[in-house]
Amino acid sequence: MLPSQLSSGDVIADRRADYAKMLAESGEPASAAELMEQALGLAPRWAAGWFTLATYREKAGDVSGAIAALNEVLTLDAGDVFGARLKLAVLGGAEVPDRPPSLYVERLFDDYADRFESSLVEKLGYSVPGKLAALIAETAGATKHFRLAVDLGCGTGLLGPEISARVDRLEGYDLSKGMLAKAAEKHVYDHLGQADLSLEPDLSGVFDAEPAASRADLVTAADVLMYLGDLQGVMAIVRKLSVDGAIFAFSVEDAQQPDGYVLRDSLRFAHSEAYVREILAGHGFTVLDLTRSIIRMDGGKPVHGILFITRKSA
Repeated sequence: MLPSQLSSGDVIADRRADYAKMLAESGEPASAAELMEQALGLAPRWAAGWFTLATYREKAGDVSGAIAALNEVLTLDAGDVFGARLKLAVLGGAEVPDRPPSLYVERLFDDYADRFESSLVEKLGYSVPGKLAALIAETAGATKHFRLAVDLGCGTGLLGPEISARVDRLEGYDLSKGMLAKAAEKHVYDHLGQADLSLEPDLSGVFDAEPAASRADLVTAADVLMYLGDLQGVMAIVRKLSVDGAIFAFSVEDAQQPDGYVLRDSLRFAHSEAYVREILAGHGFTVLDLTRSIIRMDGGKPVHGILFITRKSA
């Protein structure tokens, strides 16, 4: 289990959960589910255990059983740190939400921070930071220098080194404190702060620094918007951050459909080009350039994305 998925509090229940994990890893999810049911009989209020049971039941082909287990998770964990609502939506047990729970995203990346770069870059071929920086240079001009750049969802700071030579001041914001600690080790950000891009601008944390609004002539969001469905809220933050004429450079997973956005099995959102263009126009941004690219691998398959370079109208 992940570090944030704490013990049930019952030694025997934990032991049965460990055996269940061994069975699941050996390709026996149905048997693993039976053992987890026994563990939960001893520790019925163990939210992480119910989530694990849902995983085993799904792998065993018991979708209705997985949905029932996920609903138990939600009765025990109102903050939904495990992302049960997202999983329910994927399984057809709930409507697709417009964004994931903040606690889920924060926990996900706190747990992932120590191995994030080795997993994403070395194993999954993640390439968005370099591609996005190159597109910024190509579109804005190779000699263009920015006064202040804000890197939204900066993670461990992979984009920072790619653009730091082109900016006078670089700020980075992320929901995960673990990720921010890794970004600080790169010594390229002048300011790092915790922020929740799913909240309205004044509550997000992006505007706690001075001067607060209309301060950035470059805003970036590399591999961030796939953790949001509806992009209206984050675009309100970008609009408030940006001076007139500012560049907003970002990536999305390509929904490869005519309009709207979808929640994928990965529990990430993918957006259509038409939907993104509509949201941008509504907030006063014009698309200067875009490119389609494979942005990473996932389960041995390429993940297709769209990289946008946009400008805020005067």
